[in-house]
Amino acid sequence: MLSMTSDYAADTGCPGPYLQRIAEAGFTHVHWCHHWSTDFLYADSEVEQIARWFTEFGLELTDLHASAGQEKGWVSYREYERLAGVELVRNRIDMTARLGADVIILHLPGPPASTESQAAYWDRVWESLDALRRPAEAAGVRIAIENGNFNDIERVLAHYDDSYVGLCYDSGHGNMLPDGLDRLERLEDRLISIHLHDNNGREDQHKIPFTGTIDWPRLTRIIAESAYTKWVSLETTTRHAGIADEAAFLAAAHQAASGLAEMIEAARP
Repeated sequence: MLSMTSDYAADTGCPGPYLQRIAEAGFTHVHWCHHWSTDFLYADSEVEQIARWFTEFGLELTDLHASAGQEKGWVSYREYERLAGVELVRNRIDMTARLGADVIILHLPGPPASTESQAAYWDRVWESLDALRRPAEAAGVRIAIENGNFNDIERVLAHYDDSYVGLCYDSGHGNMLPDGLDRLERLEDRLISIHLHDNNGREDQHKIPFTGTIDWPRLTRIIAESAYTKWVSLETTTRHAGIADEAAFLAAAHQAASGLAEMIEAARP
């Protein structure tokens, strides 16, 4: 089983053709990443159509990248925006459960510089995550915080147990830090989602694995020893791939994902 991100070529518009091509390339699962940075609310009719496409193409959902929101931000200092952001995340929780998956991914916006503002920021983080806990648990969905500032993430993981909140490790983000894999290794028991792609260590390029500078032998070993129990999930896109043909790009991505799956299996204790 291998998973591909839904937004490998575009993250808005009709996703049907992309889902079909993902399936034709041999992937069995999808990381849903459409509209992740928008205020888009999925209606029942849209979720039902996505479910029909999954059935038609023989796909299943790995996890879903919940929206960061532009004006609906779950940690916004404007209370009405924060509440709207919580509603937006609830929309994604419901969608994830309806499509048969159990994890949504959230970015944790960085706190402001001043100490006084930081205290208010963390109050909003706790208030929003506390409000989301009951609907998430009722839906059987956990929240994975995607790696940005590991110090902030460790604070969140210390505040909530692993039945509710875990870590999503984005290999591209981690490769842009001098100690990304070291920090992951410290938190491997909280890993519940992975976004695998490559880069040059300086830019978030979302390249096909093995085409950048990531230490894949070490990363796959950590994944193999971690709490993560699902399959390889790619979040690579066509933008920096250097492959113009979509089918060729997906074939190369599938080959790379297969290689990673073999490395993880070989590294399992």
